[in-house]
Parts: sequence; structure tokens; C-alpha cells
Amino acid sequence: MSKDLQRPIRVLVAKVGLDGHDRGAKEIATALRDAGMEVIYTGLRQTPEMVVTAALQEDVDAIGISILSGAHMTVFPKVLQLMKEKGMDDVLLTGGGIIPDEDMKQLQSMGAGDLFAPGAPTSEIAEYIKRWVKENRGY
Repeated sequence: MSKDLQRPIRVLVAKVGLDGHDRGAKEIATALRDAGMEVIYTGLRQTPEMVVTAALQEDVDAIGISILSGAHMTVFPKVLQLMKEKGMDDVLLTGGGIIPDEDMKQLQSMGAGDLFAPGAPTSEIAEYIKRWVKENRGY
């Protein structure tokens, strides 16, 4: 398939749980759009089930979860479990927020992709997603 016929990378950006702070998620969504991706932002207070259902419906290449509430060790494993149940083995689960390094490593060992701390350059996040999609989805 020639480069000009390919669709843009599709990313779903989500806020899961009761965390009501979404400025960072909106900044990431804008940065990914500026990097040429198609971004679907789910808004606040999503459940893991809502996120995975939306990701399936939107045929996304990646899911990015922004989490500041401290519930990352519950949210990410649940989303990973639902993704596995739905056969979404070729969809990246990434994200960021207030996640201790040890927890990031544990989540990655469970199947999550790279996770980013507050202040990570948005260009680094966009390049990571582009690289992952090229290596794992072929475009």
C-alpha cells in the first residue's frame, strides 16, 4: 500500500475513573493531532469497559489512558484484560500520569506499552506511537 493511501494512525485518549483533571489529556490529544494522527477523546469518567468498547468501535491503533488518581494498578490491568478478551492483541495500550517507576515496570510486564510521566515531551509520545504502530501494525 502506498504511503498516500494509508489512513492516519487512530488513537483513543481516555480518562478512566473519577479523576476530573483532563488538561493534560487534552494537550496530548492536540499534540497527537498535530503529529498527523486521528484522535478520539472520550472525555471524563470513563470505565475500562467504555474505553475498550469505544476503541473497538473506532478501530484504533492505540489507546492512551491519562491517570492522575492513583488507580493505575486497577485501571490498566482491567483494560488489558478486556483488550485480550476482545482479541485486541495488535492495539497499543499506553498512557501516562502520576505512576511510580516501579508500577510502570510492572504494568509493562503485564502488556502495557511505554508509560509517560507528567512533563514528558509530546513529540516523544507521538514518535513512540508512530514507531509502535509501524513495527506492530505495518503502517
